[in-house]
Amino acid sequence: MGALPEGTPVDLRLNSPGGSVFDAVAIHNAIKRHEGTVTVWIDGIAASAASYIAMAGDEIVMPENAFLMIHDPSGLVMGTADDMRAMAEALDKVKGSLVAGYAAKSGRTPEEVSALMASETWFDAGDAVAQGFADRLIEPVRIAARFDIGRFRNAPPVLVEQVEAEPEPDDDSDGANTEATDDVADGDQVADAEDDQSDALDTSQPPAETPPPSGTPPDPAAIRSEAIGHARAVVDLCRLAGQPHTAGKFLEEDASLAEVRAALLAAKAEAEPEIAPHHPQPGRSSAARPWGEIVARTFKLKG
Repeated sequence: MGALPEGTPVDLRLNSPGGSVFDAVAIHNAIKRHEGTVTVWIDGIAASAASYIAMAGDEIVMPENAFLMIHDPSGLVMGTADDMRAMAEALDKVKGSLVAGYAAKSGRTPEEVSALMASETWFDAGDAVAQGFADRLIEPVRIAARFDIGRFRNAPPVLVEQVEAEPEPDDDSDGANTEATDDVADGDQVADAEDDQSDALDTSQPPAETPPPSGTPPDPAAIRSEAIGHARAVVDLCRLAGQPHTAGKFLEEDASLAEVRAALLAAKAEAEPEIAPHHPQPGRSSAARPWGEIVARTFKLKG
């Protein structure tokens, strides 16, 4: 956006179940710095981190069948009790930042927003406008992307039905209508990427190779999105394990997430201090003088 002429109006179209909360905060701030008017169009779903990006718009427009969701940030931690307390403190600080953004847009109090986030609140377009999280309704549109929304606690049944009823895209469909599922971190996060990679590692029954349609080249956008998602998952795993410097090596080796996890756990085990099974027992040390020697020496001195 920094390359745009000053004052250029921007239309931002969102259809995402979320992703990295830190990326969302950076995008939100970049949008807020833009001098021109930014109109956010929620074409289907703006959930989790994606909803925070939407809050940066000067106007938020939602079709009648679109949804917006806000919830508490979440994360993964591996380590000691101190590590877990540090993660909890970080999540509290992240939530405070998100609450401020949602409250500024909606006009609701921070306490009201915090309660809505804690219960994972879904808004249809009408509710979002009524509660200040969106500004304008338009005619409904078809949700073009397929998302795995099963990981959300309170996804509205009507949204689940819409997503499940959406047919698989045809081979000759426009690649611009295909969106990648969210990557790690979410706020949500590494677990989904790990599950996808774990399925790919099951070699008990190798899947039959399906030849690509003749004349249909591979989709560069899909390949790039998959590579970026894998890289982010590796980086997040290494960071959570306290070994961020190892991410580059794993990426150079093209290691799978299962291999990365195994290597990190092995390194963690090697770094743990060795626990001695035997403990020194109370009593005199080997250098202590026997009582008999002390008594004999006493009498000798007296005699």
